[in-house]
Order: sequence, then C-alpha cells, then structure tokens
Amino acid sequence: MEITALYIFLLALGASFVQRTTGFGFGIFIMTVLPFLMPSYGEATALSGLLALTTSSIIAFRLRKNVTWSRLLPILMTFIIISAAAICFLTRIHDNTLRKILGIVLILTGLYFAFFNKKIRIGTTVPWQVGAGTLSGIMGGFFGMQGPPAVLYFISSEPTKECYMAMTQMYFCIGNAMMTIVRACNGFVTADVGKGYAIGLGGLALGLLLGEWTFKRIPGKIFPYLVYSYIGISGAFIFFTA
Repeated sequence: MEITALYIFLLALGASFVQRTTGFGFGIFIMTVLPFLMPSYGEATALSGLLALTTSSIIAFRLRKNVTWSRLLPILMTFIIISAAAICFLTRIHDNTLRKILGIVLILTGLYFAFFNKKIRIGTTVPWQVGAGTLSGIMGGFFGMQGPPAVLYFISSEPTKECYMAMTQMYFCIGNAMMTIVRACNGFVTADVGKGYAIGLGGLALGLLLGEWTFKRIPGKIFPYLVYSYIGISGAFIFFTA
C-alpha cells in the first residue's frame, strides 16, 4: 500500500507538471501507469479525472478573463455528449482490451505530436469543432485523456498562448467535472478513488509549482518532444504487458 501511495503521489506530480508546462497531457501521463495501481480500469479513469479536474480548475480560474465562450461551447457540448456515452459503454468492455487499445492510442499520439504537429492545420468552423469534440469525447470517456484532439483545435483557433492556455484549461475543467459525475453514476468513484485522490493532491500541488517555474525557463520547442517520446514508449509498454 505504501509503494502504491508513493506511485500515485509521483504520478500526480508528473502529470500536473506536464499539464502546467504544455497546457495538456495530464491524462496521457498518469494513465500510462495508473491502471496497474487501481482495482479496475474505470476507477483509474475516475481518479485521473478528479486530479485533472483539480489541476485545470486552478489554472482556468487564474486565466478566466482570456476565455472566449463562443469558440469554446461548440466543441465542449459535443465532448460532453460523446464522453458520457463512452463512459456508460465502459462498463461492458474487458479491462485488458481497453489497455491494449490505450497502448495503441498512446503510441499513435506520441508519434503524431513528435513528427506531424507542424504539418497539419485544423480549421475553426463548426464541422471541425464537432469532429474535435467527438474524438476528444471518445478518448476522454474510454481513456481519461481527452486532450490531443481539443489541443489541436485550440492551437488553431486562439491568437495567443495565454488564450490557448485559458481555453484548454476551462475546457478540461468543465469536461472533467461532467465526466466525474457520469463516472460516479456508473459506480467508478469508489473509496479507493477517494484515497488515491487524497494522496495525489500533494503531488499535484508540487507539480503545478514546478511546472510554472519550468514553463518560464525551458524553451518550448524542447520540452514537449521529451514528453511525446515518453508517451510513445509508455504506450508500447502498456500494449505488450496488457
């Protein structure tokens, strides 16, 4: 139990550090290991969502004046509908199957962001918003990592990095709040999730402080690629050990 608590603390620290530095990646980072520490995959996504909700809420509150709701609501509403359906379907899928799928998704996500993120441009019209919200909802509901599709949309739609950070964190804040409610209704928010959340809060706070400090000092072009490499390696690990 002590070793598991230490792992959860360190995972929360690393995930919040990544989130504060790049604007996304909390779920991607923590879900590489968390499913192996919790009693079920659904409880792992619930704990990841609760910790991510806390992280994004803090950042979103600080940057709330930079949020443009007309660009946020279409993708957010689509995400809420799709992710709720995915969470309900989660109870019918075997954990090992989900871990296999998660491994593939992580590998593809890491490869995409490492090699193709500068070559593809995403539009800001309603079809793009609905498409990004749908993909984000599927990934968020099944894997607790709704970030990549939404991030691509907000990078294309927002004029400054402050607006980008504000929009992504408000999106994650509201989205994770909704998913937590749906997960609770489906029995995934358990006593074990509550214990994990209490343990992770300390790591989360430390990660946010370190992430803010790092964001101001490390060149933005270097750090993300370290994260993407880790994502791909972790995906391969999960896929072959599931």
